[in-house]
Amino acid sequence: MRFTKMQGAGNDYVYVNCFEETVEDPAAAAILVSHRRFGVGSDGLVLICPSDTADVKMRMFNADGSEGSMCGNAIRCVGKYAWDHGLVSSPRITVETLDGLKALDMETEDGRVVSVSVDMGIPEVTSKVPEPITVLGEEKEFVGISVGNPHAVYFCQDIDSLELEKIGPAHENHSRFPGRVNSEFVQVVDRGHIRMRVWERGSGETWACGTGATASAVAAALMGYTDRQVRVSLKGGDLVITWDRESGHVFMAGPAVEVFSGEIKV
Repeated sequence: MRFTKMQGAGNDYVYVNCFEETVEDPAAAAILVSHRRFGVGSDGLVLICPSDTADVKMRMFNADGSEGSMCGNAIRCVGKYAWDHGLVSSPRITVETLDGLKALDMETEDGRVVSVSVDMGIPEVTSKVPEPITVLGEEKEFVGISVGNPHAVYFCQDIDSLELEKIGPAHENHSRFPGRVNSEFVQVVDRGHIRMRVWERGSGETWACGTGATASAVAAALMGYTDRQVRVSLKGGDLVITWDRESGHVFMAGPAVEVFSGEIKV
């Protein structure tokens, strides 16, 4: 299987061009390629496929083989790959996902994409604002936001001291979230800047999460901590999230980088 490794703000996936390749068992392939010692090393597998309703279709699989409905960092890289490798002829495209069609606007330099803005749609509030919860015997509060996948956003004074490897699984698998949940831990810097760490369901802590950054920005605005445009700093870099007051849509902008290509037996 030929693949391309790409990353958006450190959120790295293995991408396969399914205009040319066939992946018979993507769940098993995702587990294989994601292993950072015995595989390529990634947060999961993304298939770039033909679509009857959009320019391309994205299928995204987490490191544990489960299929996700949407990934903001991955879809930016899908856009870059599609443009850079000649699958599309316009820097403004649509991508089919399990969360519906997403519109991408790509910024190019010397014929290649350097930054992508994604219309993430209208966020859905799925909790009280905030809602109390007890995790590992500790009383906390979260804001539930869905942007195609479920998120629970927790505001903290110091995210650097959190031991996510210990507390992450308890948050992900809490009985409040029967389908499991992505958990964001957010520190407010000022009204235009937040910092975030994320425990993604099916992948553990990742260096970035586009849908998580989107959910965190929306939650911060709902709590009155920030304005509706905010820079989100993650372990892998920064994203800019804008929640448009008139349309209700949220837009995410950030980098997309191709790292290397290769082949692996699956």
